[in-house]
Amino acid sequence: MLRTHKCNELNKNNIGEKVTLSAWVSNRRDHWGIIFIDMRDRYGLTQVVFDPKDNEDAWKTADTFRSEFVIKATWTVRARPEGQANPNMATGEIEVIIDEWVEILSKSKTPPFELDGHGELANEEIRYKHRYIDLRRPRALDNLMFRSKFIAHTKNWFLSKDFLDVQTPIFTASSPEGARDFVIPSRLHPGKFYALPQAPQQYKQLLMVGWIDKYFQIAPCFRDEDPRADRHACEFYQIDCEMSFVEQEDIFAVVEEYFKDTVKAISNKTIMDEKFYSMTFDEAIETYGTDKPDLRYGMKLINVADIFARSTNEIFSSIAGDTEKNRVKAIKVEKWDEYFSKTQMKNFEKFVRQHWAQGLGYFQMKEDGLKGPLNKFFSESDLAEIVERTELKTGDVIFFWAADKETVCDYMGKFRVHLSGLIDEITKGEFIDKNILAFAWITDFPMFEINEITWKVDFGHNPFSMPKGWIKAFEEEDLLKVSSVQYDLACNGFEVLSGSIRNHDIAALVKAFEKVGRTEDEVKDKFGAMYEAFQYWVPPHGGFAIGMDRIMMILKDEPNIREVYAFPKSGKAQDLMMNAPTFIEQDQLEELHIEVVEKDED
Repeated sequence: MLRTHKCNELNKNNIGEKVTLSAWVSNRRDHWGIIFIDMRDRYGLTQVVFDPKDNEDAWKTADTFRSEFVIKATWTVRARPEGQANPNMATGEIEVIIDEWVEILSKSKTPPFELDGHGELANEEIRYKHRYIDLRRPRALDNLMFRSKFIAHTKNWFLSKDFLDVQTPIFTASSPEGARDFVIPSRLHPGKFYALPQAPQQYKQLLMVGWIDKYFQIAPCFRDEDPRADRHACEFYQIDCEMSFVEQEDIFAVVEEYFKDTVKAISNKTIMDEKFYSMTFDEAIETYGTDKPDLRYGMKLINVADIFARSTNEIFSSIAGDTEKNRVKAIKVEKWDEYFSKTQMKNFEKFVRQHWAQGLGYFQMKEDGLKGPLNKFFSESDLAEIVERTELKTGDVIFFWAADKETVCDYMGKFRVHLSGLIDEITKGEFIDKNILAFAWITDFPMFEINEITWKVDFGHNPFSMPKGWIKAFEEEDLLKVSSVQYDLACNGFEVLSGSIRNHDIAALVKAFEKVGRTEDEVKDKFGAMYEAFQYWVPPHGGFAIGMDRIMMILKDEPNIREVYAFPKSGKAQDLMMNAPTFIEQDQLEELHIEVVEKDED
């Protein structure tokens, strides 16, 4: 038998038993001729002792052990001498002294990086190249174990609520759903391609037609997008759900119950104020500069346009005078003097230039009143109104920016996050509570937006969403004013869920696509199954998808989403361990009717 127990499992109940452990050598220490070895597996660590007085042959073998060797050791468990028990160790009541046998099961080269958690973490490329070794790090192993626990809990939760776990196809048809598809050539149908699903959107809606009124799936999704800290390259997983005969509030109730139960069951974090906040898309943009705000701290964007409209500075007054297109927003930072010096304040200019702003406007609250380089452009009463509206106290500062709405909100939203990060770093993590989960529903997303490539009107979110007002909403002349029954859930500055009540009326669905320049024939061509199915009675329905990897990243306090994957792609969208992507043989290309055309270097 290779092992009778797992590491960290032995206790006083095993005294007198002959036991065998097989595990990795974590480290070794030599002390006065006695060798101490820490044996480690995924369950924990057990310290074993090799004393030549007990077994000289075993001691000689142990003298050849090196880090990451796999060894097997057999001994009889005995109690520690009186007074030598260690209550802080799981094995603290027993002695683990090898008096019988030990052998090497497998030798190891010196690992390419340290695994004991001391010192600086090896760079990502080295760790991911040897991910099978990297998984031995306690933090990496803990993430993998947490992922397994999270998935098991999620499946059990939804099954207990009468949801059916349904696996939808991986090979499907290409669909214009926002991101680029990954396509797969067909050998049997030359010139034709499958696509990997960006999401199971159409399939899960078709399940609603087929009487599957409550569906869920831990769904693999594939999108050809550039990776970033909160977005994994190539593939990701979402908790995908759809329900029939529901309205928006029904969806919210299910999601909130799931998260409350999940956080309580598998996390030591708490939900802020034990509630889910809610705001419209417009409110989120105006107040936080983003549709995924972090509510764990204040520093809201404050509207001061009416005050700046009275300024004697013509630039400010002209911008502030057009409240339809432009904005003047301020951010207050309390106790500024405690956080930043004048030198640090100058460093903000670097951040400002990164976001194409020309300068940084500010006022500081001193003991003798409001001070700043722009005081001369405001009357005393206007300065007093700025102090009152922003609730400034001595030591506080407000930053402001004036420009068009999109620029101001985007810039000030990013500046808010930048400032909070700096303050949190200065206060050593006391500014932002890492143990809090601040959830916020963002509702009423714009149905349409201007495509940044074509500069034409296009869908701003899910094209299958219900417009507010149903088909009559399309009578609005300005399509950018049409909102939809679409919702996101933000948590700590990340989007963790997206969903909508679906447009289940075929006429309204065709009308929506017509508004972005697509004919009914194109709808039939691209979404033929849905077009046909929706003519056989489809119930009102809606759903959502939770970014499973992203919420795990938040729960585990990981700064990068790649750390919650067993075998992640790198920041350059590569599988460094398996060397993917890679070239394939010419005969494979020919069999798939594919020709690779190389670009000219010039």
